[in-house]
Amino acid sequence: MKGTLQKVETEEDIQRLAPHNAEAERQLLGAILVNNETFYRVSDFLEPLHFFVPSHHDIYEKISHLIRAGKTASPITLKTFYPADAKIADLSATQFLLRLAGDAASIINAEDYGRTIYDLAIRRNLIRIGEDMVNIAFDAPIDVPPGQQIDDAERRLFELAETGRSEGGFVAFGDALTETIEMAHAAYNREGALSGTSTGLRELDKLMGGLQQSDLIVLAGRPAMGKTSLATNIAYNIAQAFKSEEQQDGSVKTVNGGVVGFFSLEMSAEQLATRIISEQAEISSSKIRRGDITEAEFEKLAACAQTMQSVPLHVDQTGGISIASLVAKARRLKRQRGLDLLVVDYIQLLSGSAKNTGNRVQEITEITTGLKALAKELNVPIIALSQLSRQVESRDDKRPMMSDLRESGSIEQDADVILFVYREEYYLSKTEPEIGSPEYAAWESKHEAARGKAEVIIAKQRHGPTGTANLHFQGEFTRFSDLAEDDHLPERYE
Repeated sequence: MKGTLQKVETEEDIQRLAPHNAEAERQLLGAILVNNETFYRVSDFLEPLHFFVPSHHDIYEKISHLIRAGKTASPITLKTFYPADAKIADLSATQFLLRLAGDAASIINAEDYGRTIYDLAIRRNLIRIGEDMVNIAFDAPIDVPPGQQIDDAERRLFELAETGRSEGGFVAFGDALTETIEMAHAAYNREGALSGTSTGLRELDKLMGGLQQSDLIVLAGRPAMGKTSLATNIAYNIAQAFKSEEQQDGSVKTVNGGVVGFFSLEMSAEQLATRIISEQAEISSSKIRRGDITEAEFEKLAACAQTMQSVPLHVDQTGGISIASLVAKARRLKRQRGLDLLVVDYIQLLSGSAKNTGNRVQEITEITTGLKALAKELNVPIIALSQLSRQVESRDDKRPMMSDLRESGSIEQDADVILFVYREEYYLSKTEPEIGSPEYAAWESKHEAARGKAEVIIAKQRHGPTGTANLHFQGEFTRFSDLAEDDHLPERYE
């Protein structure tokens, strides 16, 4: 009735019980006690902590220990784990266990009951995270900015979204062996016989076996060597080759290539796109920027752009972000769109937490440790670009070494693979002697031999050999590609 005051709800009225289904918990426990095979229908995803009623949590835990020890779990065997005078819901332990067996669900429905219990546990965890967010926002310490609270909430939500991720723990060696055999089988069946994701560069794949999941790959070089170009080429090759298939459970599995996330801290997304379209259309990026192109070249650009629209390459151009912010964004991309490769350009432009401000070595250590942990968490390879110190320039042989990495200690330690890009042509071009001098002929010969060639030096590889991949480099298109093999070269025309 209008104009009348509504009843004000008390705190007791609005207080709600956390979502749960005690009946489903009882029937599932009863089904397991009647037929222990039921346990294996739910044990892959259901843990004791997913039960809401404490006594049910305790019973499921005891059942798990018994069955995994190869023993029978029944009301009779289970009662020995309770004191003689133990009470559960006002009944003796024996009476309660026998009643559970009497309330048993059919083994056919067991997995549905287990999923119901699991889903309700996830909802309770969501409520807990939401309550914590509210409480921390109200009573936040002065030194904890809102951005840090958002990052922490995203981390907890991501852990909750990833099946089994939040539990962690030990993995049985037999399970690890099974995964190894599956990886070898996948490599055997995959085109190119690679265990990892193909870079699109034959020589590099031959030495590395592709990019391996959970690897931190550091790609380093002096300015103008082409490290960003190489990272861009690999990222686009992988995104362009992306193919997926839907699994029986509705999830999507990548079967070739992958979804790529690219953190471009140095260049804008538009500059990165210009590089990629220049490479694909074979039109100089400087001509594209100046608009110095013909009508035919413009049509070629438009056709390439149309083809590239559907490529799953996602660019974040935020400059100077922290490692914590990068981690949060990567988790979000993985959750929303999938992720198979992450590229960071480059390490020295990232910032660490406030506690390491002023100590660059500790800050770089925090960043590389964070990137390696992220690679393992998301189970994707991460290519992180890095600068090299100027001491390279003071040597006669300009090929980089691991000691040339800036703040190298942590980078060397945390990286699974360290790659150096080296182009002798660049250095020879800077030392051209006077034409006609005695040194000119020797220089010209060396320069001609180095023209259009680049070396990718594998200085460290945890799971494979070191060595050098020789590639072709076209500077005007910022493109790395495979060199023609000797037995595939055209015949010399005399």
